[in-house]
Amino acid sequence: MTFDLAKVAPGLELRVDGIWFARQHASVSYPEHGNAACLEVEDRSFWFRHRNRCIASVVRRFAPQDALLDIGGGNGYVAKGLLAAGLACALLEPGIDGALAARARGVDPVICARLEDVGMAPGSVGAAGMFDVLEHIEDEAGALRQVRSLLRPGGLLFLTVPAYTFLFSADDVVAGHFRRYTLRSLRRAVIGSGFTQLYATYIFAPLPPAVLLLRTLPTRVGLRQPADAELQTSEHVREGISARIIDRLLDKEAQRIEAGGTIPFGTSCLAVCSKD
Repeated sequence: MTFDLAKVAPGLELRVDGIWFARQHASVSYPEHGNAACLEVEDRSFWFRHRNRCIASVVRRFAPQDALLDIGGGNGYVAKGLLAAGLACALLEPGIDGALAARARGVDPVICARLEDVGMAPGSVGAAGMFDVLEHIEDEAGALRQVRSLLRPGGLLFLTVPAYTFLFSADDVVAGHFRRYTLRSLRRAVIGSGFTQLYATYIFAPLPPAVLLLRTLPTRVGLRQPADAELQTSEHVREGISARIIDRLLDKEAQRIEAGGTIPFGTSCLAVCSKD
């Protein structure tokens, strides 16, 4: 399976370092330094590693017949993981730093543009992913409808989003989040945009207490400001007995998801939807 850009988006131009560009660009609710900050920790982060494992297992289980378009794919960490799992994908990322990092990781093709600027033909995409992307888009319904229009009948959309509004903190502000979700609110959003939800689960079950105590509550009492909430390596690269306990719990969680099960709570939601 390959992603035929000449057929799907004939208006793109191949420019620097093998990256495709649209002719126009629009603004994005994502900090300019966001991809660079993530790049520093992704390969060592238990969070990114576990999310990749869960995403790859679900994509493999639902087995899209075409290459997956990773929309807002950042530095290509998810795309690289999908490729390593034997799953074909292309990456769409509006930030040039992220696009360059994705190409350096071996992702191909990489498109540096926003989805609305690419000019993809309706019904031309077999599968799409939006991995921690939807929460950055103010017009949630419009974005979902746009992705749906690009999918072929029976096409699949894979999603991850941050969970629980009560966990909203300065870190969400820094990240450019408009919202957090529950499985119910995510289901309402995708069904309201014309999708059928096939599967949904929470992930990162061990983390809500830590997020609440270390991020949310300090934000509410004024002890944690957006300037204090920059992505910290120490939060993603953990050592000691607590790290080993979390790793074991997350391993069991991943095994359950790989077997088709669900997790009742967590700090992220993972869902699979189809276009009927």
